[in-house]
Formats: sequence, C-alpha cells, structure tokens
Amino acid sequence: MASIWVGKRGTIRDYAGFNPSVDAEAIRKAIRGIGTDEKTLISILTERTNAQRLLIAKEYQALCGKELKDDLKGDLSGHFKHLMVALVTPPAVFDAKQLKKSMKGMGTNEDALIEILTTRTSKQMQEIGHAYYTAYKKSLGDEISSETSGDFRKALLILANGRRDESLKVDEQLARKDAQILYNAGEKRWGTDEDAFTDILCLRSFPQLKLIRCARNTPAFLAERLYRALKGAGTDEFTLNRIMVSRSEIDLLDIRAEFKKLSGYSLYSAIKSDTSGDYEITLLKICGGDD
Repeated sequence: MASIWVGKRGTIRDYAGFNPSVDAEAIRKAIRGIGTDEKTLISILTERTNAQRLLIAKEYQALCGKELKDDLKGDLSGHFKHLMVALVTPPAVFDAKQLKKSMKGMGTNEDALIEILTTRTSKQMQEIGHAYYTAYKKSLGDEISSETSGDFRKALLILANGRRDESLKVDEQLARKDAQILYNAGEKRWGTDEDAFTDILCLRSFPQLKLIRCARNTPAFLAERLYRALKGAGTDEFTLNRIMVSRSEIDLLDIRAEFKKLSGYSLYSAIKSDTSGDYEITLLKICGGDD
C-alpha cells in the first residue's frame, strides 16, 4: 500500500539494497566511537526514505536497547540535532510536534499553523490528529480552540478535522455556484460573509478550488515560505527544517523549481550561503541538487 506521506516529486527515494540491520550497526559505531562520526550519520539518514529510517530506528533499539532519537539528541547539538531527530520521526508525529511548538508559550505562530494545516491532505490530517492526541492527551481541535479565535479559529478547526474533499474529479456546476457564493459573500456587500468563504475554501478539493481560481499552488506557497526563512538577517530554522524534511519525499523538486522562479537563484545556493557545518551538509543532501 502506498504511503500517504510519499509523492512523486521528492528528492529522497527508496535506497536500493536497503538493509536496516547493517545501517543500524553503522549508526551504532558512528555514535559510540570516540567522537561522533557525523559523516556516516548524514550519509545514511539522508539517503533513506522515512519508512526506511524508521526500520533502522527499530533495529537500532533492538541492538542497543535505546531509542535512536534519544541517542542523536544526546550526541548532537543545535540545529543539526533538530534536523537529524526530525529525520527519524514518523511524519504525523513530526507534524504534531511542530503544531504543538507553534501554539506553545506566549502568542501563536499563525504562519506555521496555516502552513501545516493548509498543505496536508485530509488523510494526513487524520493521522496528525491521532499522533497529537497520543503525544499530548489533548485533541488538536481543543488546542486550536484555546489558542485562536474568531473566523481564523473556525477555518483552522475545519482543516484540522481533515474534512476537505480529496477527490480528483471536478464539478463545473458546483464551481460556478461556489464562485457566485464567494462573489455574493465578498465584493457585493458591506461586511463579508466569512462563513461562506471558510466552508468553500476549507472543504472543497484542491482541483475544485483551482477551477474557481482560488487554490494556491502548494509548491509555490512553500517556496515562498523558504525564501522568507532564508532571507535577511538570521535564518528561520524552525520553518526551514520543517519544509525540507516534510516535503523531501513529496514535492521538494517542484518547490526547488518554484524557489528559483521566485528568487532568481537556486534553493541549494540559498542554503549554502545561509547555513554552515554539518547542518548545511545535511540540508544540501536533502535538497538533492543545484538548479
């Protein structure tokens, strides 16, 4: 059965001749030796898919009696540590943790919430909701309700419930009707009928929304997020790590193309000039090439 977390435009593909126990042993040596062998860690973890990395983690635990993510946390540091731990985390759990971080402490990181909730499919959202509850013993919906308000809250809750239509079929008649509703709700009257907007934009399938010309191209949206994360003084590693890891098996090739279109230079060169050390090496391997 094809994973709901894998697309056709990723930079990381299944590693041929994959042997999880051989990889687990190599990682054990890399971590246990005098000083960590980062080169081995990077080459194994960036050249295997998430499904393969999770099998390595399972073998590692059987071999060492400890969780691979805990040993990586104990052995590595800084942004490099966060990136490597993200690589050995199941996608739904990774997204659940990112959502939690976006709602933690003072103020909510609304951009991160919007990014995750609008770019995941309904099936993915259902898995994320389950992972969230397992990790935090509180439903994602309850968390969103307590951290946001108004129409923004309503839209996020619909998205978090994974209720978007997933079909690829488009209905021209429905599109015309929706377009009219959006027009009536928006331009034609003082005060906007946000409920109509929210229902249509959050529940219709993406192909359906493209027909009404109000769906953004996901890779272009994520390329813009990366551009902002890498632009100016300081790097937004929270956003950079999330997009690079979560899209590496879905559409990172398309995101790279959109990044170049938007900025005039490649994502690879932007990462190269903005990061350093093992963190840079790992991101460049995930990026998969220069454009």
